[in-house]
Amino acid sequence: MQVLSRVLACAVEKGKLAGNPCEGIKHLYTGDRREIVWIDSDLEVIKKFCSADVARAIDLAAHTGLRLGDLLRLSWSHIGDDAIVIATGKSKQQREAIIPLYDGLKAVLAGIPKRSTTILTNSRGRPWKRDGFSTAFNRAKIAAGFADRDLHFHDLRGTAATHFYTAGLSERVIAEIMAWDEDHVAKIIRRYVGRSAATKAIISATQPGQKANVICKTGCKTDAIE
Repeated sequence: MQVLSRVLACAVEKGKLAGNPCEGIKHLYTGDRREIVWIDSDLEVIKKFCSADVARAIDLAAHTGLRLGDLLRLSWSHIGDDAIVIATGKSKQQREAIIPLYDGLKAVLAGIPKRSTTILTNSRGRPWKRDGFSTAFNRAKIAAGFADRDLHFHDLRGTAATHFYTAGLSERVIAEIMAWDEDHVAKIIRRYVGRSAATKAIISATQPGQKANVICKTGCKTDAIE
């Protein structure tokens, strides 16, 4: 409808129409996709139809929750002892995403060869350009038979939220990492995380004698549970 409205607006400017009939029409789609998630079986399928370089990007997105722009400029220098810390592009560098280095994320990073200052590279060992990556990803999506599925690369953020939870992070901490409200996190967890997995995550985080590392806003590390 936005494209049609622009075409009609051009016609109005040229005097071929008296008014734009698209103006004032309410939008049904709000643009909130936070509860749409790539599940493990989806990831297994698409990774069969893409290059290793694209697969690495998919895995890293599914374990960090970073938006594509931040993901493609993520460098090895952003990785600290306990967390990935990067100023986000959407916030115009005003907000830092602080992502704890949990076991699943460590495993993904360990499997990525260091070929550039940026973590993700294309087949030539160079940093991805956004258009080039999007083209490669969309080709894989079509080849995997997902062309008609309402799944975007951005929806891997929701997948990351489920990985955070099964790694033992609380819904409050996940909401802080993702810059979401806790209600949305809770809905994703209820819908996509199996009851047994959720229970194990809670037990793991609260077991006596265990320490749960929490990364706060300022990047400090605290032993929240003794």
